[in-house]
Amino acid sequence: MENPFDDTYFMKKALQEAEEAYDKGEIPVGAIIVIKDRIIARAHNLTELLNDVTAHAEMQAITAASNFLGGKFLHNCTLYVTLEPCQMCAGALYWSQIPKIVYGARDEERGCISMETTLHPKTTMIGGVLAEEASALLKRFFIEKRNLNWSKSGQVKKKRPTIGWAWKL
Repeated sequence: MENPFDDTYFMKKALQEAEEAYDKGEIPVGAIIVIKDRIIARAHNLTELLNDVTAHAEMQAITAASNFLGGKFLHNCTLYVTLEPCQMCAGALYWSQIPKIVYGARDEERGCISMETTLHPKTTMIGGVLAEEASALLKRFFIEKRNLNWSKSGQVKKKRPTIGWAWKL
């Protein structure tokens, strides 16, 4: 009998987390961590909400999984993330000693592959699982963000000045 809990199944769960990030106005990246076909951590980007550049989906998932397991090492776990981890997240994954990383879309500019980041020697990484779906969500997010700065006529909208120290004379 075939196991229904394959990489595609779990990547769909990570994509659900990415949709939550999208709904909150965050860059839509989602992550889950699994041990023995059981999801022990769910997370998505929270950098805007928390005003924290380190609040990437992977970092949130690592923390949640470590708390669940009661230790800092994620042995026997798999991370599913909708976008290839960045250098910061790959470094944290190195220290967690997670044995398997599965990502959806490649990050050609800032991903750990392009940055030549070293993963733990026992870590394997698989890419491209539901890559089109993950990439489409990211593209939709950035197109919508860019369109907020354009009017229907194609002219750049003038932003209203924010009241701050420069405006108090």
